[in-house]
Amino acid sequence: MAVAYPPWIAKVEVSVRHYEKVWTIASEPLLNGSFIPRSSDYAINVALRVLVVEDEVLLSRQLANAFTDAGYAVDCATDGEQADLLTHSEQYDAVVLDLGLPKIDGLSLLRRWREAGLFAPVLILTARGSWHEKVQGIDSGADDYVAKPFRMEEVLARIRALIRRASGLAHAELRCGALALDAPGARASVAGVPVKLTSHEFRVLSYLMHHRGRVVSRSELTEHIYAQDFDRDSNTVEVFIARLRRKLGASFIETVRGLGYRMHDPSSGDV
Repeated sequence: MAVAYPPWIAKVEVSVRHYEKVWTIASEPLLNGSFIPRSSDYAINVALRVLVVEDEVLLSRQLANAFTDAGYAVDCATDGEQADLLTHSEQYDAVVLDLGLPKIDGLSLLRRWREAGLFAPVLILTARGSWHEKVQGIDSGADDYVAKPFRMEEVLARIRALIRRASGLAHAELRCGALALDAPGARASVAGVPVKLTSHEFRVLSYLMHHRGRVVSRSELTEHIYAQDFDRDSNTVEVFIARLRRKLGASFIETVRGLGYRMHDPSSGDV
């Protein structure tokens, strides 16, 4: 997707490794030394959106790549004002928030979000040994913290746990009757028989499974399948739903006319 920028804005390209290929995420602006990384459509695993708020360019890039490789749609902000604007225009399943941000510091931003009714799980990044930051962060509404320096595997694991808890789920494996979804392993099965899914099919199924029992609209699914910088088309959701029904069986995904889709356990007898 071509992106046009004024000539005074330099551009850099970020890439992530997807199996044996390297896909370009996007050409992003480099203005006054501020790098703004974003994710692409080329990711696997889960149809969940994460906002990374970190002003260190290298760390922001590493976090964005790690989440993209893990299958999340990722947006990045390099200061508090940009992060605040994104949360007003987009819906996120989780936020990774550094506390030492320019323009609006992390603690002030977190308090502002909670007072405004933004209840997405927030994982704060703190300095090693800074116990007072951890206490202030938790008291301000953070759900968990990781001290720098950290391993990406720990950040990913904590975000998975926060999203599961926010969805009322305790286990890594999600189930709906005979249908099982292993989100960390990117595997699905019906009655123990593995089902091969494409990346987008897995994203749609994962989001529906995380919100089992609730009607999810096409527009909501579209917002969580694609990152902010991707050209979204809600009509493609119908295609993915049709494919999932062919592969899993038509009875697991119920169409609620005029509203959207809902995961349904056909063995429960509920209508």
